[in-house]
Amino acid sequence: MRRLPVFFLLDCSESMIGGNLDKLKKGLQDIVMDLRKDPHALETVYISIIAFAGKAKTIVPLIDLISFYPPMLPIGGGTSLGAALRELRYQIDNKLHKTTPDCKGDWKPIVYLITDGHPTDRVGEELRIWREKYAQKVNFIAVSLGNSSDISVLHQLTETVIILNDNHQESFTHFIKWITASVSSHSQNINKDIALLNDYNNVLNLSDAKNYKPYDENCVVLVGKCSNTIRPYLIKYNLVDNVINLSKDQQQKYQLTGCYPVDNEYFDWSDEIKTSILVNTNQLIGTPTCPHCSNPSAFAMCSCGNLLCIDHTGLVTCPWCNQYLEFNMDMPNEDFDVIRGKG
Repeated sequence: MRRLPVFFLLDCSESMIGGNLDKLKKGLQDIVMDLRKDPHALETVYISIIAFAGKAKTIVPLIDLISFYPPMLPIGGGTSLGAALRELRYQIDNKLHKTTPDCKGDWKPIVYLITDGHPTDRVGEELRIWREKYAQKVNFIAVSLGNSSDISVLHQLTETVIILNDNHQESFTHFIKWITASVSSHSQNINKDIALLNDYNNVLNLSDAKNYKPYDENCVVLVGKCSNTIRPYLIKYNLVDNVINLSKDQQQKYQLTGCYPVDNEYFDWSDEIKTSILVNTNQLIGTPTCPHCSNPSAFAMCSCGNLLCIDHTGLVTCPWCNQYLEFNMDMPNEDFDVIRGKG
């Protein structure tokens, strides 16, 4: 039986933590459950998951629908789209069944790239290779969760770029059903190019150009460690986009959206080349509690430059460098610079 390979390239960068990553996990489950009800899809569809943050890896090799089980999605610092495309090319070159004189190979693959940011690696060479050697070999759909992605880069990969502007769960559910319907339709009309649903009202096509930056300017993500459990966490702030009359010499403000527990695998998925971009605490609105031990502040800085959580006494051992610290809880807070993640 000829296979219909379906690749999901999933952005698992810091900026996805919280709502978007949770929606992706649930969305994958729903897609597979619905496709299993389609006898055509059940016979032909094989799914692979490529996750990318600071690094890119295949976390689920091509596997049939019956055997597929949605994986735990990682989280890491960086949005290495170039590395993801390189991994996708490897999978296409080495894991697809090629047509031979004796046997027909796999059908033309479908690729869904789902991201919410812009690349933090140099992606130009990978885009050139993709356009010249791979663009005609696949049906490629690039999906932006919100309008913060670098749409000009996505358009260099495919003409089919869709933007999910509405962030409500109901709209995302509609979007997941759209993906399921498109895969199901393709499995039944295997010799035809995939047709997008024209009545998808929450999708827009845009082509705005943006400059390359080694971090996501739409959010600030900071890494800390719990002083009690020594486990890492991520503090996420989103850009405040409704600041009125912000002059050029004023700094952008970012509102706290959450503080999320992660495990040490986060560091394995993060870009080894750290950013040196600083953000000042006067730009950040809100102080989170520790998601591991519930200490009242997860935003204290050691002299080693790393963040940790503290309780009301201010006495703590740094979980990063083991230095004993004593914070004066009666002193007014002073603003300071902290290194931001790549997002």
